[in-house]
Amino acid sequence: MFTAPLQPIEQYRQVNTVTAVSQADPHQLVMLLFDGAMAAVLQARHAIATGDKAVKHATISKAMRIIDEGLKASLESHGDPQLGDNLRALYEHMVSRLFIANLHDSEVPLEEVARLLGELRSAWADIAPRPVVNRTDLQA
Repeated sequence: MFTAPLQPIEQYRQVNTVTAVSQADPHQLVMLLFDGAMAAVLQARHAIATGDKAVKHATISKAMRIIDEGLKASLESHGDPQLGDNLRALYEHMVSRLFIANLHDSEVPLEEVARLLGELRSAWADIAPRPVVNRTDLQA
């Protein structure tokens, strides 16, 4: 019912996130999901290293939700259906590895998920739509 007041840095992060999401196109929204999942995995790795079980649990759960409810849910089958199936299976694998990391306080699955997310994010960035140049804006 009552929540603790947010620290100023957390207030800034929330405003920054809301602003980024409200101004993003669909491609950028997926990039934000990758960034959020990767940040949560990095925070979980730090939490394991410092023995902070509450933060570990919260950040791994956050990464799992972003992958499952964000990235996996955003898959569309407009192109090759096998690609969608492969990505869905990869996301499910990442969620299961995060579960193992949480269960066993293990950084190894977190490293694997961080690497996979980084590779997927890089590939997604490479296929970003290029801005359309309006010829009326060009000057001779």
